[in-house]
Amino acid sequence: MRVGEAVGASAEDAGRRRGAGRVAGRRQERDRLTVPQGLAALSLDALASVAYGPEAIVVVLAAAGSRGLGFTLPVTLAIVVLLAALTFSYRQVIAAFPNGGGAYAVAGRHLGRRVSLVAAASLIIDYVLNVAVSVSAGVAALTSAFPVLYGDRVLLCVIVLGLITAVNLYGVAESAKVMIAPTVVFVVAIAAVVVAGLVRRTPAVPPVHPTASAVSAVGVLLLLRAFASGCSALTGVEAIANAVPTFRTPRVRRAQRTEVALGALLGAMLIGLSLLIGRFHVAPSRTKTVLAQLTEASLGHNAGFYVVQFATMTLLALAANTSFGGMPVLTSLLARDNHLPHVFGLRADRQVYRYGVVVLAATALILLVVAEGDTQKLVPVFAIGVFIGFTLSQAGMVRHWRLDRGPGWHWRAAVNGVGALLTLAALVIELVSKFGEGGWLVFAAVAVLVTVFESVHRAYQRIGAALHLGEVPARPAPRHSVVVVPVGAVNLLTSEAVSAALSLSDEVRAVTVVHPEDRAAPSADEVHAAWNAWQPGVPLTVLHSRTRSLTRPVVDHVRALAAQERQCRIVVLIPEMHLPRPWQRLLQNQRGAVLDRALRRHTDAVICRLRFRIRLDH
Repeated sequence: MRVGEAVGASAEDAGRRRGAGRVAGRRQERDRLTVPQGLAALSLDALASVAYGPEAIVVVLAAAGSRGLGFTLPVTLAIVVLLAALTFSYRQVIAAFPNGGGAYAVAGRHLGRRVSLVAAASLIIDYVLNVAVSVSAGVAALTSAFPVLYGDRVLLCVIVLGLITAVNLYGVAESAKVMIAPTVVFVVAIAAVVVAGLVRRTPAVPPVHPTASAVSAVGVLLLLRAFASGCSALTGVEAIANAVPTFRTPRVRRAQRTEVALGALLGAMLIGLSLLIGRFHVAPSRTKTVLAQLTEASLGHNAGFYVVQFATMTLLALAANTSFGGMPVLTSLLARDNHLPHVFGLRADRQVYRYGVVVLAATALILLVVAEGDTQKLVPVFAIGVFIGFTLSQAGMVRHWRLDRGPGWHWRAAVNGVGALLTLAALVIELVSKFGEGGWLVFAAVAVLVTVFESVHRAYQRIGAALHLGEVPARPAPRHSVVVVPVGAVNLLTSEAVSAALSLSDEVRAVTVVHPEDRAAPSADEVHAAWNAWQPGVPLTVLHSRTRSLTRPVVDHVRALAAQERQCRIVVLIPEMHLPRPWQRLLQNQRGAVLDRALRRHTDAVICRLRFRIRLDH
């Protein structure tokens, strides 16, 4: 070939590689999120919280009767102010930390590694609890409409969790597409309730009115408790900042727009519902949620009422998707920093961190089974973990602005500082009021997770030291290899194994194990006779086993050979047949896998497993 032709062929090959790279890049981008998909995949937790956030405020303020309920709007406005601060803060977090991680990334850079582990542990706990609470709440809404299903609530929780997990294992973008329609229906339904309620002069269906005041006055403590309870509506605000890498390019801009859209929608819905609570004088009821009462008062008890209830039920069940979008990314970052096994950093073809998804689903499943699908057993510890992350994130951003000192850093740091104080106050109130109901379990779980992170990190440090990472190793030197081939009989599989062994080394030794008391198996003399008749040019060593154990004689033989041939590398080639159908593989004795585990555990030999495909005639 001429030089010009060679250069042309090389350029053509390079062009094909670049084209293939561009096609692969476009496919990866298609598997990432747009702004609408980001809202659907990462914001359902926060949006669905309007179903229980305003009610949490009303339940606390109802202790002061109608006078206490009059403070619903001021408390909600305070929560919305905190929401605005969080939205702005996480918008800045997205820009400063485009690789995701949220509170974990912020705390890791500005507050220290151990503080970042506390933030990560608290977020993981919140993600798991969010899945369990969302699924159980959605199933509770279903069983409320159809009481005959109440006895099967645990099974229903398992089915719903399984469906959500399967969708997320299929792909992030695919799961987001599934969630878009329910999200739009829910937002439109809440907007219809708010607009219709504000237009009406009198309620279509009178709601439950407050009873006589149970306390003499509305004190600061009562308002703080109401504020802390209502802050449960803010869970999920951080998920977008944790999952920036899952957005399409430009990732930062799309994630910021999604964060702002979430804050605007959530704030508008909270304020609108609180206005209706004051307008219709709604009080908590044992049989109907506050949202159901507001829907009846605004729309009446008709088809519109059932649409809103069904949309709420669906979105509560699907709100678990926020955790499936955020936690796997967070665990991948922990794996990158050697705080979790590196397997959590592996992504499937559709950009899915499958190991994070599976662990999240399994942990949530355990909680649902232990709690018997009862939301009220999970709610007391819900939202405590996320406020730990909120506080650490905003405190870290204050330090970020002080170090950055860019234009307007003073007021940016002030906003984050105020937000940190508000979230810290809410955290303290949450912990004090819920400590006896299981709030202490959150801190215990955080301590356990941080201990696990530290243990994994130390293990990776020891592995790195053993591998001399960062150092230039000695030049590789060839070593003579002795290949040991365990065989059972003279057949095609044995022939393939010996041929493969001879391609690896010119010194191959076959071994077989016989049992003197097993009359059904060939004796040592018969094995030798068959081997000598075949004449493969490879010596055969017959090992005797009185206990009918295959692994112990082979392991002892390999260890003795390693002690004898100290300058040689011992390689054990284990032949296995590979049958075409899965059910046929159940017919195999799995001796190869058993021998593999035993050799890896008790020897330093190099293990090779030769799988020979067997074609069966039909």
